[in-house]
Amino acid sequence: MPRPKKSTEASANSIKKTEEQKKKRVRRSYLYAVGRRKRSIARVRLFKKGEGKIIINEKNYKEYFPYFESQQIVTAPLKSIGKLNDFNFSIKVIGGGVHGQAEAVRHGIARVITLFDKELRKTIKPLGFLRRDPRRKERKKPGLKRARRAPQFSKR
Repeated sequence: MPRPKKSTEASANSIKKTEEQKKKRVRRSYLYAVGRRKRSIARVRLFKKGEGKIIINEKNYKEYFPYFESQQIVTAPLKSIGKLNDFNFSIKVIGGGVHGQAEAVRHGIARVITLFDKELRKTIKPLGFLRRDPRRKERKKPGLKRARRAPQFSKR
């Protein structure tokens, strides 16, 4: 049996809906990138018009990373290009430990900055901020206490 043809009203309604959906779509006001390190994943949003706020998991980055070393790791890409107070960042970070999360945030910030301005890549890349550090925890081997730690040898 031949299929009945769709009515012209239904097709006209679907065209109107797609046009309305296109009008409703708002262009994002931020750029987005992902940074990773060990087991940590940082989803970074860069807002172009800002005053230097870095919000990590709904907290200021100085609250989230109370240690000075971690704060330096997070702000390193911004300091290297001299734009510490030009952008606002909203970051969601999950997994891993404190140091791994800080380096994941640094990786994400470096990636999103290069999306913002391709010329800044020349400054950031030699510092190693764009390269994901591939090192991971080695798995435990059977017969050993850890990945490589053997049980203590006893002659008797």
